[in-house]
Amino acid sequence: MNKEEAIAPFIEAARLAKNLGMGVNAGHDLSLENLAWFSQNIPWLEEVSIGHALICDALYHGLQETISLYKACLQQ
Repeated sequence: MNKEEAIAPFIEAARLAKNLGMGVNAGHDLSLENLAWFSQNIPWLEEVSIGHALICDALYHGLQETISLYKACLQQ
């Protein structure tokens, strides 16, 4: 499955939630590898819960650098 097919159900669900006046949050399985793509396709995300991936990445990059990397993903 390519990334466009993989994200399609998430976009559909997020669009429906937005149209119903609900906020849209995301989290499970988001990481530095896919967060930018996810947030570019669902730009109305209110919150992302990335604690597990963030801590794992911090083991390699340090906490401050990791937080900067995740913030950059959300600002693209």
